[in-house]
Amino acid sequence: MTVITNIEDLRVLAQKRVPRMFYDYADSGSWTESTYRANNDDFQKIKLRQRVAVNMENRSTATTMVGEKVAMPVAIAPTGLTGMQHADGEILAARAARAFGVPFTLSTMSICSIEEVAEHAGPGFWFQLYVMKDRAFIERLIDRAKAAGCGALVLTLDLQILGQRHKDLKNGLSAPPKLTLPNIINIATKPRWALGMLATKRRQFGNIVGHVSGVDNMGSLSEWTAKQFDPGLNWGDVEWIKKRWGGKLILKGIQDVEDAKLSVQSGADALIVSNHGGRQLDGAQSSIEALPAIVDAVGGQIEVHMDGGIRSGQDVLKARALGAQGVYIGRPFLYGLGAMGEAGVTKCLQILHKELDLTMAFCGHTQVDTVDKSILLPGTFPKGL
Repeated sequence: MTVITNIEDLRVLAQKRVPRMFYDYADSGSWTESTYRANNDDFQKIKLRQRVAVNMENRSTATTMVGEKVAMPVAIAPTGLTGMQHADGEILAARAARAFGVPFTLSTMSICSIEEVAEHAGPGFWFQLYVMKDRAFIERLIDRAKAAGCGALVLTLDLQILGQRHKDLKNGLSAPPKLTLPNIINIATKPRWALGMLATKRRQFGNIVGHVSGVDNMGSLSEWTAKQFDPGLNWGDVEWIKKRWGGKLILKGIQDVEDAKLSVQSGADALIVSNHGGRQLDGAQSSIEALPAIVDAVGGQIEVHMDGGIRSGQDVLKARALGAQGVYIGRPFLYGLGAMGEAGVTKCLQILHKELDLTMAFCGHTQVDTVDKSILLPGTFPKGL
């Protein structure tokens, strides 16, 4: 593919270059995948108002997210197994984000560790936390994120139990991949990926292996994680984590107005309207459909962000128009990473930025901070507005 012009081009290239089990891990949802599809499809129902004879000079997409200056209202979402899309994936994506001027969020379930990302990409990235039953481990993770200079803690609330993702089960997902005959045959068709993996030592969950007693290989890790996600997570735990962390706290996985109100009461700095990319409760609302009611209920009290379904700069602008201070991209940057490594992540950000900038201008705005729902065609966006 000689000319890459949109996120779909990166997806097609990533599918060619990344082993099936890891591509499917990124590009799938739970059960029937209805929520995964709705996240994308519902953006397409929202129509924009084109304006003309408006001065389009001196445009800027710059704004802030939780008080941090960003080149556009976009952050890279935390995604597990990023380092299996491309060797050293978290480091490469963090470097690309830093250079572009947007936040990168490292997952608890990353391949590269907190310390490795800080060493090779610099401090200031955000860290996403899953709550495990082993509270001592959580305390150590928080302390490690502090020591690495992380700028915000993103606490995921919607993975107390794991949604059933059929493709992962059928593929026998693991990191590193199990050397079954089908996997060996598939990996043999991905020489670029295989050579990169052979050249790196980072092939396991870097934040966990070696940091938990008795977890020193993939077998013991699988047994540990299966028992560790905490179904008893509650708002008291959020309060405890906020105190332990002491910095900016963002709550991820909010879909309901009542939970948004509880997020405000928790003292968090921001919430993310998110259904985990359609990977948890299949049949839930799309994120963009859930966004307006939450903004209406709590938008004046807490910063509201969203993720799920962002595939273009137009989607970014639509979310902004409906009240999101910023959005997070997961699959788009993973497509770029799988397609071309660090350069692919940069390309992803460039594509989104150009689409955002041009669409904003066509809608009659030169500053992203002035965009509101007036750029949307009445009757085409979610109910209640």
